[in-house]
Amino acid sequence: MARNIYEALRESHEIQRSLCRRLLRVKPDSGRREEVLRELRIELAAHAAAEERFLYAPILMHDMGLNSSRHALAEHHKIDECVEDLSGADYEGGSWHAKAKQLSHEVHHHLREEERKFFQVSGKILTEAQKTELASQYETDYERMKKVLAAS
Repeated sequence: MARNIYEALRESHEIQRSLCRRLLRVKPDSGRREEVLRELRIELAAHAAAEERFLYAPILMHDMGLNSSRHALAEHHKIDECVEDLSGADYEGGSWHAKAKQLSHEVHHHLREEERKFFQVSGKILTEAQKTELASQYETDYERMKKVLAAS
């Protein structure tokens, strides 16, 4: 049986949670902070782009999904700003870990809220066939975006 959009998204959510844990655990002198941040940045950006196109956009078209879609988009923007902030920080500096914690907090908050609230609202709007079709479109775009972002 084909996956639905929520199963596909949860898989990426688990990757994001794992990368956030790695980001917070990496030692300042290991030289790996930049590498882990790059991996997380690519994952977050690929996921957000595909999710916005193949879940938020269809839900945004319904009155019932308007506010929750806007809120989720705003959270993606806030996460993007945290990534930018952390990317500009000194990898060996003391503020780096505080900024990494803030990013991790924003990501975890967003994922929790999305899984507990947004999925329920959107689940009432979408048909089972739409959920399956959107999963296929999301997965294709997510993989494409990961390649595009990794090459840049």
